[in-house]
Amino acid sequence: MPLLSRAKRRVGAHLKSAAMNADAKQTEFCTYLSAILLGGLLLNMFSNLWWADPVAALIMVPIIAKEGVDGLRGDTCCD
Repeated sequence: MPLLSRAKRRVGAHLKSAAMNADAKQTEFCTYLSAILLGGLLLNMFSNLWWADPVAALIMVPIIAKEGVDGLRGDTCCD
């Protein structure tokens, strides 16, 4: 996903496309959430920390909430 995000940014810059730049930012955001989720699942699986997965979900809540509030306000990620 990081490689895909980087490629989308290059294409967006080449085309001067705000939509492609926004999509690259969304892909980057998805990468962060996936990494947090994977970390929680791996801690749960290998260390038998049953609470690691719910903690990972709680770490995601403020990130997702901020994105949601920005979306409702109409704030754009790219100019």
